[in-house]
Amino acid sequence: MTIIGQEWLKQVEDILEILNEGVGITDDTGHVLFVNECMERLLDAPRAALIGMTADAFYSGEDYEFTLARRARIMGIGYDRYEFFVPRGDGTRVPVIISGRELRTPDGNLFLVFTCTDISQQKKAEQSLREANAQLECQAEEIGRDLAIASRVQESLAPQPLRWGRVAVETFYKPVRAIGGDFGLVLPFDGTHLDLLVCDISGHGISSALLANRIYTETVSLLRHGMELDEMLRTLNHFVIQYMRIDGFIFTMASARLDLSGRQLIYAAAGHPPAFLISSSGEVRRVEPLSTVLGRLAEAVPEKAIEEFKLSAGDRLMLYSDALIEVWNDDGEILGVEGLERIVRKAAGSPLPAMRAAIIEGVNSYSAGPLHDDVTLILAEIR
Repeated sequence: MTIIGQEWLKQVEDILEILNEGVGITDDTGHVLFVNECMERLLDAPRAALIGMTADAFYSGEDYEFTLARRARIMGIGYDRYEFFVPRGDGTRVPVIISGRELRTPDGNLFLVFTCTDISQQKKAEQSLREANAQLECQAEEIGRDLAIASRVQESLAPQPLRWGRVAVETFYKPVRAIGGDFGLVLPFDGTHLDLLVCDISGHGISSALLANRIYTETVSLLRHGMELDEMLRTLNHFVIQYMRIDGFIFTMASARLDLSGRQLIYAAAGHPPAFLISSSGEVRRVEPLSTVLGRLAEAVPEKAIEEFKLSAGDRLMLYSDALIEVWNDDGEILGVEGLERIVRKAAGSPLPAMRAAIIEGVNSYSAGPLHDDVTLILAEIR
């Protein structure tokens, strides 16, 4: 090293010493000429032991070859920046960002200046983030599996089409999410009557699905014991109030019972949109509920809570959830019961499966976007 080179190195040492990053200077042969105090701490080695060393004292194998390639790059283009590590005396590795720059003195001496920025905390944060993301992915996968199982369970709550005696039943069920809060029933009883039912649980998603499942189980149990429809409504109302005790929770229900001939209809509903009775000539009649919403008031179901109707061949009954009436068009106008009744009247002349499809299509066509609530539809026709 020339005298000018020695003087330059002495001048920069004082400046580099005060930096809070590790700095090292090598000559053109790769021998260490200077390290600042921060670099001593970073390498966990005294300065006297580091001076004169070359890269092979710190690295071996592929790591050593990597340092040579980076050194050649600096000497080729004058600068380089890369992520690597520096080894400590205890055998651990400190992750760093290394910035290397080539400098020449006026008399031609070549120096390489390396700045090492400790990124240990950043790496720890990245590792913590990766671990947290991995946990979240595991939890998401677990939730996904649970939702898939819940969805399959929920499918069992969907009403199924049926041919029973002189009654034909068509159904449609679609939750707004993977699982929903509606359920429907098409349930024959001992060859004596057929029960049809639609229940709408407040809310959406997992909580509503759990509540729907519980009420579904209770409802099926009551119907399989042949309980009268009005008494079933009272029992379910008292059950929810007494045992569930969930603030703000309500549910509505529409139930119908047809005898084996299909000519006798018993109807009971609580807080639910009106059912439609459609005559063989296409005339549509609304059947309003006689009880209010369930799950809140102990006396929601009055003493007289059922109606009876005589039906004829070709007559039809429609039960549905409020998702088919709480629908808005592009002008912000709600479809409502009147709008749905128009769709039903228009579709009434079609065969029962085509009528079901026409009703769903008519509601979707009216809506400004996807329906925002769980959809349940039951259509029954007397043969």
